[in-house]
Amino acid sequence: MAFLISVLIFIPILAAIPTFLIGRRKGVYANRFSLAVSVVILALSLYTYAGILRAGSGAEFNLVEGPIPWVTGLRGIDYYVGMDGLSAPLVILSAFLTVLVIIGSGRLIKEREGLYYAVVLFFEGSIIGFFTSLNLILFYVFFELVLIPMFFFIGIWGGPNRKYAAFKFLLFTFAGSTIILLGFFGLYAFISPPTFNITELVGRIPLWLQILASIAAFIGFGVKLPIVPLHTWLPDAHVEAPAPISVFLAGLLLKMGGYGFLRINLGLFPDASRQFAWVYILFGLLTMFYGAIVAVTQKDLKRMIALTSINHMGFVLLGGFTGNQIGISGAVFQMFNHGVAIGLLFMLSGFIHEQAGTREIPGLKGLRVTMPRTAILLIMGSMAAMGVPIFSNFISEFMVIVGAIAVDVRYAVAILIPIITVAYFLLVLRRSVLSPPVEGVKHHDMTPSTTTAMLLYLVPLFILLAFPSLILDVVNPASAVLVRTFAGV
Repeated sequence: MAFLISVLIFIPILAAIPTFLIGRRKGVYANRFSLAVSVVILALSLYTYAGILRAGSGAEFNLVEGPIPWVTGLRGIDYYVGMDGLSAPLVILSAFLTVLVIIGSGRLIKEREGLYYAVVLFFEGSIIGFFTSLNLILFYVFFELVLIPMFFFIGIWGGPNRKYAAFKFLLFTFAGSTIILLGFFGLYAFISPPTFNITELVGRIPLWLQILASIAAFIGFGVKLPIVPLHTWLPDAHVEAPAPISVFLAGLLLKMGGYGFLRINLGLFPDASRQFAWVYILFGLLTMFYGAIVAVTQKDLKRMIALTSINHMGFVLLGGFTGNQIGISGAVFQMFNHGVAIGLLFMLSGFIHEQAGTREIPGLKGLRVTMPRTAILLIMGSMAAMGVPIFSNFISEFMVIVGAIAVDVRYAVAILIPIITVAYFLLVLRRSVLSPPVEGVKHHDMTPSTTTAMLLYLVPLFILLAFPSLILDVVNPASAVLVRTFAGV
């Protein structure tokens, strides 16, 4: 189907305008219209993904559009998009989470709804554009466009300190992306003939230029992932953002960093990545341990979940720079699994806060009695985040750890991370679900329809546990290409 990727990108962006106008009349209409648009985008993305899966063409770019000259007078600035085994799962994740965010927002967002749902669709189109860009300038443009809706999400619909959190988010992420752009300009200046097209740059960049550009990319994508110590914007942004937007923030925005490391650092700078892989891996391990240990000390449920995202994104950095197929494929699989599991936990934190009036873990006693449906979902979401072997999260974490040990047995220290993760989730469940309720306290539990909507987050994790090939058969060919590039073959 010609121009299908452009449809996935620009239909949500263009639909933002009528969504805003419809919402000025009645907010619920904006919710329904945006939901209809997002369901169509999900269906089209599944259709695209199924084609790649059937053809076994994850190693190559599919449905390529371009390169079409974009800026006249400057060579290599083109509209150029395509989808391969690295980007296809993340496009599916983007479309899936957008549907669930819109469903969940119907209950939690009650002001300026037309603008809110318009910005949601703008975000969806922008992030799909980012994951499918094959030109570095186009890549950067979508990288920046995603910042705009997230800034407004936090700044308009966030909590009491939303302005501080929104500007801190913008400052950190904009600074990181500016550094990335400088690296891209360096490539353009020293490559002859000059180009920004990713497919034309592969294998043409000298080592000294790879090292300089990879440092710039490491800083920029490190802010987005985020790695320690570039992570400090994340807890504040999550705490102040409304729960549905935290789903976007952890489920998709952080994946931009992981995808950037794989697509740009590994794909374009393989010699520099091979030479400094141990540095990336150490930062990954540091990020994993820091996120896990600090999460144990948190009393705010949402802040604790935010810090677990830092922990889990460390797996992506660790797996990616093992340079072997099981590690790289595990990193991509981990991004998908984490995006779904963490989405459920953040939506639950919003619902619990709405009903109980607090997110303080010591104040959430006896949920199994006061909110039994919510308690069951919290247990299941925590089990997914812990990597319990009834969810596909277990497979991706296992793959990353095996890939790391294959590089150096000393990286087996990563096995400690799931143990710490289990510890803090069990601590939360003991304090909130298993503790006796406060006498006289009663909360409204989820309705059956809301419970069903929440369960949708878990469906992919069950399916992919039984059939991980649905993801890995698309990812493995693309990761095999990265392995060969990384090895210099």
